[in-house]
Amino acid sequence: MATAPDNPLGFYLRDRRARLDPGAFGFPTKRRRTPGLRREEVAQRANISPAWYTWLEQGRGGAPSPDVLNRIAGGLMLTEAEREHLYLLALGRPPEVRYRARDSVTPRLQRLLDGMLASPAIIKTATWDVVAWNRAAALVLTDYGALPLKERNILRLVFSNDRVRGSQEDWESTARFVVGAFRADAARAGAVSEVSQLVTELRAASPEFAALWADNDVRFHGEGAKRLRHSVLGAIELEYSGFAVDGRPDLGMIVYNPVDPDVAEHIRSLLTA
Repeated sequence: MATAPDNPLGFYLRDRRARLDPGAFGFPTKRRRTPGLRREEVAQRANISPAWYTWLEQGRGGAPSPDVLNRIAGGLMLTEAEREHLYLLALGRPPEVRYRARDSVTPRLQRLLDGMLASPAIIKTATWDVVAWNRAAALVLTDYGALPLKERNILRLVFSNDRVRGSQEDWESTARFVVGAFRADAARAGAVSEVSQLVTELRAASPEFAALWADNDVRFHGEGAKRLRHSVLGAIELEYSGFAVDGRPDLGMIVYNPVDPDVAEHIRSLLTA
């Protein structure tokens, strides 16, 4: 359409509503000149005035509020990716992050972890609860499946689990890094309120955590090295990389690779024994 370059928001709204089936929403399907929902039907579903919605499609009326955009996104049954695109067109920025706590991953993501035979890999939430791992992670890092759900939290393990603490070659540096990266992850995912109970609990239980938290240090969990003292593998060094999970701002994946090829082969042999 000729108006698309001049009014990309209106073009996008018209395109999205044209893809919807009126009958699926209980609207009459007869005597329609064009496919999809009518403007007033989208306005009804979004609980906004038909005039205001019409102005948006026509490029009039100024910038809509985030509340209006969220209502329209719901009325048009937009996916998260489509909702983000709507925000970018209307306001020039993505929507504020809405953290949703989840305790599982898709089978496809779990298969990705399982395919890394000698590389320990985990999936963690923004509050650093470990929700998925592979067999190498259970062998080298922690057997998360043997822990109660509440204890599968990286901060709790670092500050409250004697075995995990004792396995770190430099616990102080590890603890400082973990607290700083945890703070950044929680803020980025919009989960500040969700971590308040955990932070309160750890501050009361661990003076060391309380001191590190008071420093307000922030780190990024990108790439680095981790040195461990393992009961079977001995002293080992792992390189790690952190990855975002596309479409899941609440999740992050960390993959550890043994620096020494002999250690990697030892892990494989232990897992296949």
